[in-house]
Amino acid sequence: MFFARKPFFDAVRISLFDGVLKKRQVAGLTAILDRGGVAAGIDDRWLAYMLATAHHETGRTMQPVRETFAKSDVRAIALLDSAFDNGRLSSVSVPYWRRDAEGKSWLGRGLVQLTHRVNYEKMALATGIDLVSRPERAMEMDVAIDILFIGMRTGAFTGRRLGQYFSESKEDWTGARRIINGRDRAELVAGYGRRYLAAIRRAGTA
Repeated sequence: MFFARKPFFDAVRISLFDGVLKKRQVAGLTAILDRGGVAAGIDDRWLAYMLATAHHETGRTMQPVRETFAKSDVRAIALLDSAFDNGRLSSVSVPYWRRDAEGKSWLGRGLVQLTHRVNYEKMALATGIDLVSRPERAMEMDVAIDILFIGMRTGAFTGRRLGQYFSESKEDWTGARRIINGRDRAELVAGYGRRYLAAIRRAGTA
């Protein structure tokens, strides 16, 4: 999918970034758009929803991040431990971020927060990237984009995929959140997706 980039960036700068786009945000958006440009059979709504997902999951940095937005695994683990010990992670029964016998942490990383060893194993199979030996590779932009695109297009995250929510006969912006995380912040992410789609379509007619 190819379209004029300047009208796209002009649109999202206003609608999604409060009038200011930083270099790293532009770089992240560009990397995702570049991948979308060479992806076969991609619907513009799929690309918009993937952009919206990355926007939300990365705190709109558009760069791979660790869970808690910490700068290191050590700091992220400490923050998660503190939250868990103080009862602020009521939905978590097992602290998956704590290092295992091999010293690896399966905390959330990437453009989509990939957590738990089993999910790293699934994405290693889906992408062909050894995320089990080196889970920290999910922080690399190229790898994070592979995880984002392959996971959302094939249903590798939750069993739900983009084609179930966006097709010739269906457009379900809120339901699409199930691809990643049930109904958590579904309306918010849907709003981002619609704004990204408007920017894509504006750029396509510019």
